[in-house]
Amino acid sequence: MDIDKYNQIRSGGSGFHEQNRGLIAVHGKEALQFLDGMVTNDMKTLADGAQMLAAFPNAQGRLLAVVRIIRHNDRYWIETEVATREKLYQNLFRFTYAGDFFVEDLSDGFAYFEIFGPKHDVYHPAVAGRFAGSFAFEAPHGAAYFVPNNLADPFRNFLAGDNGCVTIDDELYEVLRIESGIPKYGVDMDETTITPELGQEGLISYTKGCYVGQEIIARIHFRGHVAKRLTGLSMSEPGALPGSELRSAEGKNAGKVTSVTVSPKLGKSVALAFVRYDFLAAGTQLFLGDAACSVSDLPFVTA
Repeated sequence: MDIDKYNQIRSGGSGFHEQNRGLIAVHGKEALQFLDGMVTNDMKTLADGAQMLAAFPNAQGRLLAVVRIIRHNDRYWIETEVATREKLYQNLFRFTYAGDFFVEDLSDGFAYFEIFGPKHDVYHPAVAGRFAGSFAFEAPHGAAYFVPNNLADPFRNFLAGDNGCVTIDDELYEVLRIESGIPKYGVDMDETTITPELGQEGLISYTKGCYVGQEIIARIHFRGHVAKRLTGLSMSEPGALPGSELRSAEGKNAGKVTSVTVSPKLGKSVALAFVRYDFLAAGTQLFLGDAACSVSDLPFVTA
């Protein structure tokens, strides 16, 4: 890992990581009604030009995809991970014959740039005025941009030259991702994950009407809590691996590690993990084999 780039980002600078990402458009007279019946958040409250976090669950309340949605008039732009892109598109497209709306997968026409840095420096929705057809998504760790392929080189130069953003390789991205508490599909979550187990603020509306999986998700919420939730772990010793089982001081099964890294800023190993409800309080001591660790709130580090 390039420690100089890491230090620049974590000391108030910024950096960008290019990756494949899904961009799906849903539009038409019944687009709002259709999407509101598919996602966990209340689409009816999404103002023109605004964005929201949401999840697509299946009928059992289990996770198909976590997305961010931007509205422009009657058109909704949905961004998701490359691991969930095709599955989400097919899940949406199969309903197009039953309603007055259209679904398009636009992913291949855009380059994606994820930016870590102070939000006021890196999140600029008006960037589409300079790079026509681009979209800016706000993120807790900074921002993300979809830029038409023909403008990718000018946008890259704009970030690196005009704004001094450093390039982030895959190794550095993984450190920043885990420090920022960003779960990755297929690593920290999958179709076995019940949507509320992610514990992400603003992901689920419990006051909207019915949607796919709503009955299960609402039942979990109103009974009091999930059985386990994704959270952070601070470890006293390095060496933990994804999939490692957590134990309580009494030897009870307390959860499982999903992602691990060493945080230079914190000077210790940190991890994302699903931890059982009884042990979720920050500071709770758990064990990975003989090594102690403690539950930590997410994110570990903020921009």
